[in-house]
Amino acid sequence: LIDNGLAVLENDKIERHIMKNIPGGHNLFVQDKEVATKIENVYSKFKIMLLKKDEQSKNVLNAHLRKINEHLAARGTRFLTGDTMVCFDCELMPKLQHIRVAGKFFLGFEIPEDLSNLWQYMSNMYKLDAFIQSCPADQDIINHYKLQQGAKMKKHEELETPTHTTSIPSIVQTA
Repeated sequence: LIDNGLAVLENDKIERHIMKNIPGGHNLFVQDKEVATKIENVYSKFKIMLLKKDEQSKNVLNAHLRKINEHLAARGTRFLTGDTMVCFDCELMPKLQHIRVAGKFFLGFEIPEDLSNLWQYMSNMYKLDAFIQSCPADQDIINHYKLQQGAKMKKHEELETPTHTTSIPSIVQTA
């Protein structure tokens, strides 16, 4: 983070800087152990699924996504802790985007359509300029995981027109 020429490099210092110096910044950092617990291992479960490529790891990830879906249903709010976006949303949504894009590309994995609260949450995030402007292109997400697996990028992959997956299942749109 660079703010007025001041470089802030460590996560905890970035959080403190935002809370102190950015108007409304303190609102981003809410304490909610329930939410922290619900979202903490979703990415590691996704990475295990990519590595193992088996039904059990897909089922484990789906079970975790179901818990997040149930949490959103119980809260009845636009975001994880309320009707305004907080740091937990900034943490979860990029992970969901990676799960969605790379999961489908490498394993044909799709977030189940019956997780309607999770899909509605994703729809809410897709409507935010902050997410859309910072979201990497699908190709960048896919290439990130290809490189992790030791694959080399081809020239035509580097030159593709960027695409961004932001569609929502029609069953959720009509709900």
